[in-house]
Amino acid sequence: MSNKQLDYDIIIIGGGLVGAGLACALGGLNANGNKLRIAIIEAIPFRDAAQPSYDDRNIALSQASYRIFSTLGLWPDIIKAATPIESIYISNRGHFGAARLHAKNHGVDALGYVAQTRAIGEAFKQRLQNLDNVELICPAKIIGLNITDELANILIEQDGKNKTLSCSLVVGADGAKSKTRELLGIATQTHDHGQTAIVANVTPEKSHNNAAYERFTDSGPLAFLPMSEQRCALVYTVWHNEVEEILNLDDNAFLARLSERFGDRLGRLIKVGKRGSYPLALNKAEKTLAKRAVLIGNAAHSLHPVAGQGFNLGVRDIAVLAETINDALSKNNDIGNETSLKTFQQWRQSDQQRIIGFTETLVSVFINPLASVKLMRNIALVGVDLLPPIKNLLARQTMGIAGKQPRLARGIPLN
Repeated sequence: MSNKQLDYDIIIIGGGLVGAGLACALGGLNANGNKLRIAIIEAIPFRDAAQPSYDDRNIALSQASYRIFSTLGLWPDIIKAATPIESIYISNRGHFGAARLHAKNHGVDALGYVAQTRAIGEAFKQRLQNLDNVELICPAKIIGLNITDELANILIEQDGKNKTLSCSLVVGADGAKSKTRELLGIATQTHDHGQTAIVANVTPEKSHNNAAYERFTDSGPLAFLPMSEQRCALVYTVWHNEVEEILNLDDNAFLARLSERFGDRLGRLIKVGKRGSYPLALNKAEKTLAKRAVLIGNAAHSLHPVAGQGFNLGVRDIAVLAETINDALSKNNDIGNETSLKTFQQWRQSDQQRIIGFTETLVSVFINPLASVKLMRNIALVGVDLLPPIKNLLARQTMGIAGKQPRLARGIPLN
C-alpha cells in the first residue's frame, strides 16, 4: 500500500551497514504497481571509497549473511574484498580440550567470510545509487518523532533548518546509541561485561590457510580471523583496567604479549597495524516495536563479539523485515500496521534470544575461574569435537542457519 499524501512509505533512520542494507533489500519492492518511496536519514556524510590499506576494518559474515547478500545480487562486489573461513579452531588457553569445525563436513564451501567493511559499504552505496526510489537525506539528524494511528511524522535538522517528513513506517537502524529508540521511549537492558575489545590487523609468520581461531583466555576470547594477503583480523578481549597499558605498548611488546596469549600455532607474529578499542556490553532494547516503528541491528541488540554474531543478527533483521513488508504489500495491507510488524517481532524474537543466550553463555562460562567450571568446559570442548550431532548444532549456530530462515537466506528473491 502506498499513500500518495505521505512524503515516503518508509523512512530509515541510520545509513550505516544495516540501514543501507535494508534499503537495498526494499529498493525493488512495489506497492500497487508503484515503487516504494524510501528515505534514509544519516547524520554522517557518505564518503567516497577510500584506497585499501593494511588497517582496513573487517567484519565476520556468516553463511546466512552470504546467502542473503547473494540473493540480493550484492555478493559479487563484496567477495572482491572477502576471505572465506574454511575451518574454525576453538581452544581454551592453558587447558586440554579443543573443537574443530570444517566447512567440507557441513556441506558448504565456507563456514563464513571475513569482509572489509569498506567493501560492504561501497557495494551498498553503488546499489543505492541505482535505485531511483531511494533518497539519501544526508547529513541530517532526527530531533523529533510524532506518531499517530495513520502516519509517522519525523522532525529532522538539515543545514541548520528543521523540517518534518511523513511516512507509514519508521525503521530505527541508528546503532547502539539510537536516537530513534530514545524518542520512542524504549528502554534498554544493559550488561557491562567489564571487558574491552582491542582490534587490529596482524600478519603471522605462517599461512592462516583460511582458518579462524577462537581462543578463550582468563580475560575473555581472543580471535584471529583470516584475511587477504595472509593477514588476520584480531579481536583481543581484555579487562577494562588493562586497556591503557596494552594500547601504549610498542608494536614489538604488543606482539610479544599477544603471542604469549595466543601461542605459536601461526608461528611468530611479525606485524601489527593500528590498534583500536571499544568497551563490550550487551545492550538489548526491551522491545523492538512501537506504533508504526521498528528497531533493527544494534538499535535493537548489540552483543559481545565472541562468535562474531552481532552484525549477522542485524543482517537477518534486514531479511525478515523486508519479507514482512513484501508480504504486507502483496495483501495490500498497511506496512506500518501493528499486525504486520508483530509478525516481524515474533519471527526475530526466537533468533535473537537464541543468539544472545549462546553468546552470553560463552562469555560467562569461559571466564569463570572455578575449577569445576574449568573442568566442565574442557570436557564440553572434547564432546563437541567427538560428537557429530553436537558439532553440527554448533556449526549451524555459527553459520546463522539454525531455526526458521527468511526467503533471502534460502536464495529466493522477494520479487
